[in-house]
Amino acid sequence: MGLLASARARRLGDTCAMTDPHDIGALLGADGPFARELPNFAPRLAQQAMARSVADAITNRDTLVAEAGTGTGKTYAYLVPALLSGERVIVSTGTKALQDQLYFRDLPKVRAVLGTRGKAALLKGRANYLCLYRLDQTVREGSTFERTEASQLAAIRAWSARTRAGDRMELAEVPEESPLWPRVTSTPENCVGVECPFFDDCHVVKARREAQEADLVVVNHHLLFADLALKQEGFGEILPGASAFILDEAHQVPELAGQFFSQSVSARQLADLAADALRECNGVTGAIGLLLEPAEALQGALRRLRLAMDTLPTRGPFQQLDALAAVHDGLQDLGELLAAFTDLLASQAERSRGLANAHERAAVWTERLDRIVEGGGEQDVRWYELFPRGFALHATPLDLAAPLRAMRERTQAAWIHTSATLSVAGSFDHFARQLGLEDPQTLNLDSPFDYATQALCYLPPGLPDPNARDHTERVIDAALPVLEASHGRAFLLFTSHRALRRAAELLADRVPWPLFVQGSAPRHQLLEDFRASGHGVLLGAASFWEGVDVAGEALSVVVIDKLPFAAPDDPVLQARLDALEQSGINPFMGWQVPAAAIALKQGAGRLIRDVHDRGVLVLCDPRLTTKGYGRLFLASLPPMPRTRELADVQAFFGNAAVPMAG
Repeated sequence: MGLLASARARRLGDTCAMTDPHDIGALLGADGPFARELPNFAPRLAQQAMARSVADAITNRDTLVAEAGTGTGKTYAYLVPALLSGERVIVSTGTKALQDQLYFRDLPKVRAVLGTRGKAALLKGRANYLCLYRLDQTVREGSTFERTEASQLAAIRAWSARTRAGDRMELAEVPEESPLWPRVTSTPENCVGVECPFFDDCHVVKARREAQEADLVVVNHHLLFADLALKQEGFGEILPGASAFILDEAHQVPELAGQFFSQSVSARQLADLAADALRECNGVTGAIGLLLEPAEALQGALRRLRLAMDTLPTRGPFQQLDALAAVHDGLQDLGELLAAFTDLLASQAERSRGLANAHERAAVWTERLDRIVEGGGEQDVRWYELFPRGFALHATPLDLAAPLRAMRERTQAAWIHTSATLSVAGSFDHFARQLGLEDPQTLNLDSPFDYATQALCYLPPGLPDPNARDHTERVIDAALPVLEASHGRAFLLFTSHRALRRAAELLADRVPWPLFVQGSAPRHQLLEDFRASGHGVLLGAASFWEGVDVAGEALSVVVIDKLPFAAPDDPVLQARLDALEQSGINPFMGWQVPAAAIALKQGAGRLIRDVHDRGVLVLCDPRLTTKGYGRLFLASLPPMPRTRELADVQAFFGNAAVPMAG
């Protein structure tokens, strides 16, 4: 063991450091400190087995893929060996909410029980931290804000004087989607670095410094991959010392990795560049006279180009975009204006740090736009997406396995991937292929919940093909008697927003319970209101299929309208399926079915969150029983009894002594 690791081990305490992996499980056992010191802690054999495997992987620098069913207690199963390893460990979560939960709730409990003294740090992407320079600029500009934004700016200014970490999460009164946040936070492009007058008090710098000195750093996948793939978050200096990376909610990694290994440029980035460059002209004699006209020309070209794209689908292959003469010409025009603007910024770059920064950004966007428009990367899939007021152009690697493999090899560390949903009918092949994992250690741990008595899977008979025009109407007809038996208390999950909206219309006058519809309020607010209602019915699409935890009687039914196959309009997916077919692999069975099976497991996983939960899973896609591949989906779900009889559902809830709505 190196000197650094030895020093860390001593800080962790003599009784804990270098614990034998086989004793790790005992710490989480019936006679261990967790059972003694934590109220309601339930020893679980699966948790102990996972803790031993994680300890082995860290010690041997192995790659581990561990599926841990809901209720296994996987957070403790990786935190205990991570804290006792005497090594620097990076733990990455799927979302910022989970990151905060891990750092502020779970980690303190584990550290207290183990008595470890090693340092821990929380690190997020820079957009999560207040930028004192950008706040000062926004206040100085004296823009005329409407009343709500003026009040939010006042709240941010007051908070800025008292916050230690500068983490946006602390200021709940300013909504996450407020247009003020981008004005008072920085990006890798507009940060002025060491020349910033507020550098000594910079929240991002302080957070990174704490992370550098920590033994365990809690990050999220966005931050981890932004830095590993793009080196753009300036977080790279703490990665080389890490001996292990633990990726929780690892089923999200393939899609996220695709985003971060992509080359992208958006209308918003270019419009922000023009606006920031003009803002930086303050105090630089003659700069505004030189840059105003080309900046406005660039913004005008972006607007004209977006207008020319209006007839196109919201996403598609780049060739479809480029085939329109007006778009083709608009892209050429944009490229020329951006190149000219970059040259002008170069002539002013030495006059201020802000203008030098704008020039660096312009040079990056020019090169990236050229690469995407001209098709520079042979192994790239070029595609576009449209937004109400903008667009983005992307070049995504066709195969992510190679860059991911190279990234892991550079770190020379243990890589531990865990989630409740990584396998398909017991096989990890699909997940391993996506990430380029060659012969990883694998572990498949069933949930400790008793699905045989806690749950029932209902497959309503007589439902039409999912493509039928009246499918959503028939799904609601099948769901209503179930909702009557459960007195509401249900999630209805849809594979499209169109079906979601139609279902909301159909249910509006037909149920006596409160309806909560995705899009009518922020996600966290809908969930809070749903829990508080006691008998609510919540309708959600993609973002409610995972990361939503409602334990107890408030949620007793999950209805899923269709098997969640990826949208056929995804140009990257289509290119990957074509490539699989050319290599002799059936793209439907080799990719689409496994990906959909993992997504279905996520949705179904909302139902049973606790040993005391009881509930019914209603699957409304007849392909589960009429198609051969349906067996793969059913085999991937927890082992619960299945029925096609409504009477069994009514009996299930009759036995549960559910209180009447009212």
